[in-house]
Amino acid sequence: MLVLAVDTATPAVTAGVVELTADAVLLRAARVEHDARKHAELLMPAVQAVCGDAGTPLGSLDAVVVGTGPGPFTGLRVGMVTAAALGDALGVPVHGVCSLDAIAVDAAGEGPLLVVTDARRREVYWAAYDAGGSRVDGPHVQAPATVAERARELGAVAAAGGSAGLVGLPVRPPQSPSPTGLVAVAASALRAGAAPEPLEPLYLRRPDAVEPGARKRVSA
Repeated sequence: MLVLAVDTATPAVTAGVVELTADAVLLRAARVEHDARKHAELLMPAVQAVCGDAGTPLGSLDAVVVGTGPGPFTGLRVGMVTAAALGDALGVPVHGVCSLDAIAVDAAGEGPLLVVTDARRREVYWAAYDAGGSRVDGPHVQAPATVAERARELGAVAAAGGSAGLVGLPVRPPQSPSPTGLVAVAASALRAGAAPEPLEPLYLRRPDAVEPGARKRVSA
């Protein structure tokens, strides 16, 4: 099975073609570019590039996997809308996965782990994982000092993700989701041929824009 994996939940714009077999997740091609302000400009050229590198036309893909965050509104929407549009055009299923879970797949090892990424506004997105990479808490959005205190309570021994250095733990790679990490999170559903759940972005914050209130009366 050939799977396109994309993620725009972090400053990295990630795209890759991954071969999923009965017992392995194999990378065919990947492109990762770091620019938090150019997700829309960079993603589709990256998708076309990885398909070319892998010798896999878009029409040969069997599924799409996309990171659903948590992440900032604008960047996250780029990846999810692109994945949904490709799935619709190609007639293939689109599976959404938590982007922090994908980082945890690559970072899992000795002891409990935190995955921490930039949420802006002096806050971070984070989730906690056991040594096998299974999520046990989160995702949340909080100040780094609060996360550091929670890390001690959870007994975390390391942190991964782009903001891992803010919580006082030894830092492990990667900083952003890899194509193989994204597909590994969805692997059981893909292998089983399960219908994907509706795509739901993990914003964790309410949007800044609000509906305007009633007009104020102007006295004569």
